Amino acid sequence: MRPSRRFFHGWVVVAAAFAVTFVGFGSAYTFSAFVAPLQRDLDASRGSVSLVFSLAGFLYFALGAVSGPLADRWGARRLAVSGMLLVGLGLALASQARTVAEVYLAYGLGVGLGVGCAYVPVIGAVQRWFLKRRALASGLAVSGIGIGTLVMPPLAAWLIAAFGWRLAYLVLAGIAVFVGAGMSLLIRNDPRDHGLAPDGAAADSGAAEPPGMALREAMRTVHFKGLYLACLLCALGVFVPFVHLLPSALGHGLAPAAAALLLGAIGLGSAAGRALLSGVADRVGREAFLVAMFAGMAAAMPIWALAGSFWPLLVFALLFGTCYGGWVAILPAIAIDYFGSRHVGAIIGALYTSVAAGTLVGPSAAGFMFDASHSYTVPIAVSAAANAIAAAVAFISLRKNRSSR
Repeated sequence: MRPSRRFFHGWVVVAAAFAVTFVGFGSAYTFSAFVAPLQRDLDASRGSVSLVFSLAGFLYFALGAVSGPLADRWGARRLAVSGMLLVGLGLALASQARTVAEVYLAYGLGVGLGVGCAYVPVIGAVQRWFLKRRALASGLAVSGIGIGTLVMPPLAAWLIAAFGWRLAYLVLAGIAVFVGAGMSLLIRNDPRDHGLAPDGAAADSGAAEPPGMALREAMRTVHFKGLYLACLLCALGVFVPFVHLLPSALGHGLAPAAAALLLGAIGLGSAAGRALLSGVADRVGREAFLVAMFAGMAAAMPIWALAGSFWPLLVFALLFGTCYGGWVAILPAIAIDYFGSRHVGAIIGALYTSVAAGTLVGPSAAGFMFDASHSYTVPIAVSAAANAIAAAVAFISLRKNRSSR
């Protein structure tokens, strides 16, 4: 861990964060593949099953408000390991569920609390290790979500078709424990603890950035309030496809394997948005990039509403996934741009409570709208409008100069 021109441990932290987001969110986003079998075997409605994902999503974003400050104090590694073990336990218990209520407790609490323990701490750790290439590093770290979405839902769909949904949950649980928890052991919280500054410079080189704002100070700024509102609005619609795209595609007559590929396409686009476009954001401006991602998600939704076959749905999935990935990748970098690094875990965690609220409402509301109308037209329209308004809010609130740190 001494300063070296040949090796910078920050990239190991990025790789570990990639594994955590791959396993955590990849496991969470397999849920769309489980909707139909859970409805069938547990005799439940589309809305009640969708609420399982909404509960998990609410918990893993809301818990960032707690896990972020704890990571600032205790370090990210302990929380990441604990979180991945919780994800594995929740998936294993879900495999034994006999009622929807038991799925709420097992999957909702296990995956929700597990991802919530791990996500904000590992992303906050990545931010501390980089300065000049922060958006790139952050994008690579969270591209695990995109690759996980590309790989895990088709894997889950294949496991369900071959062995049933119960064994599928057990296999996912094993991946969470061995890959997620194992890679979490490589995380280091802060380069300063190892005689380094961001980007691998020596600690006395002057490369370190000013420490930044406390959480309360940041929350009083127009930038925080604007980001919070924009993310809340976005989250009302952004997670609807993760639950409902696969059932929607099945309703159009697509085979289960083809429908699962659409979730994989969201993951492919998401990985591109995180790993490739986030580097562009460093050059063209992170604020403008964020606004473009909100607008892009709004523009993609009508394609879903009008599509009735595989290829238009594939176009939607790729475009939506790219913009979604870009949003997730750039948000932590923007937060540290405006508010500094000292309390980055607490600040990012507080921001993500907005996403938690939107995630709790959006996918489940879409499910109940479908139960009432037997159509996804209204929830898709609401999702598009929410993201369009989010783009406007972000544009207005981030036009001013960044706050001094």
